[in-house]
Amino acid sequence: MRRYETIVIVDPDVSSEARVPLFERCREIITQQNGTLVMLDEWGTRKLAYEIRKKLRGYYVRFDYCGNGSLVQEMERFFRIDDRVLKFLTVLVDNDVYPEKIKEELAQAEAKKEGAGKASEGAETSEIPKNVETSYYENIESEIEEEE
Repeated sequence: MRRYETIVIVDPDVSSEARVPLFERCREIITQQNGTLVMLDEWGTRKLAYEIRKKLRGYYVRFDYCGNGSLVQEMERFFRIDDRVLKFLTVLVDNDVYPEKIKEELAQAEAKKEGAGKASEGAETSEIPKNVETSYYENIESEIEEEE
């Protein structure tokens, strides 16, 4: 199985309710072609490098998935047919991939993020480490106190 990444630029005038079926259809295509969706990353609306169909902005989405060549062909065929899609680009990321291993790595990364978030919540923020410089205003306050 190979790992692919497809960047899709969707028409920014399409509402979020109309974008959801587009993404759901892509998920269906991936599962129908025995592929695995690793990640769906929505980047949001951004300015285009050049005008496409008289649009200066586009809604960017990145699909990270595992599959074979027929899956990529079907995804690209769907993007060509759909009028909501302005542009798309598919890139081969890796030739030999095991989807289960990728999912495990993503789960471990998510667990690390959650663990780091809990650790930072438990730490006291009232103490300032000794190696951190104080801000400009704190220095001024201390000088004023010394003069008085």
